[in-house]
Amino acid sequence: MPTAYERVCAKAAPAQGGCIVFTGYRNPNGYGRVWDGKRLDTAHRVAYKAAVGPVPEGFHIDHLCRNRACVNPHHLEAVTQRENTLRGTNVVAVNATKTACKHGHEFTPENTYVKRNGHRACRECKREFDRRAYWKNKENA
Repeated sequence: MPTAYERVCAKAAPAQGGCIVFTGYRNPNGYGRVWDGKRLDTAHRVAYKAAVGPVPEGFHIDHLCRNRACVNPHHLEAVTQRENTLRGTNVVAVNATKTACKHGHEFTPENTYVKRNGHRACRECKREFDRRAYWKNKENA
């Protein structure tokens, strides 16, 4: 019976940008999946383990090429979950790269605080909000 890596190699084809794309079964998220003898594993993890070695505990394999079906070991890197998330194009990554609030106030250590839900907030915007609320309440009193 062929190993998981042999299965990955049998269903890999060169593509643009130096990627080697897994042409076998892919899950709905676009990651290649292969049977390793005990369970389904992602094709890129199998390729990484065969070419580089074991994945360090608590690390994820990041596709530097952003192609989820790619199994080229040169396009794969073991990183923390946080690093993998911040390298992406999701909402968390987009918000983490912002240098100013939606009103244009810069996110500096002096002008930024972290709310209980973990989100960054602008002190200047909070001051302006509190000021407007104060005068609105004073007028209604």
